[in-house]
Amino acid sequence: MKPEKYRELTREELERILRDLREELFNLRFRVSTQKLDNPLRLREVKRDIARVITILREDELGKIRLPGSAEAGTGEAVTAETKKEAVGNEGD
Repeated sequence: MKPEKYRELTREELERILRDLREELFNLRFRVSTQKLDNPLRLREVKRDIARVITILREDELGKIRLPGSAEAGTGEAVTAETKKEAVGNEGD
């Protein structure tokens, strides 16, 4: 599916699709080891779709895009590199 179509979906729908794609990838890998696939290029397609969905979910977390029905930008639980550095720096105190 094209990224534009994924961006029209809600966060919950994308998470469900991601779960389904990961399950499909598992099943395809299992079938590769036990028998010949009808369409071996499906493995590549599923991997790329997984990457697309993960990218879109991350863009929403960072506030680069706004998914329909998502919370306000910046209210997500995204942790920035500076926040990580501060947390690591304060551990020794």
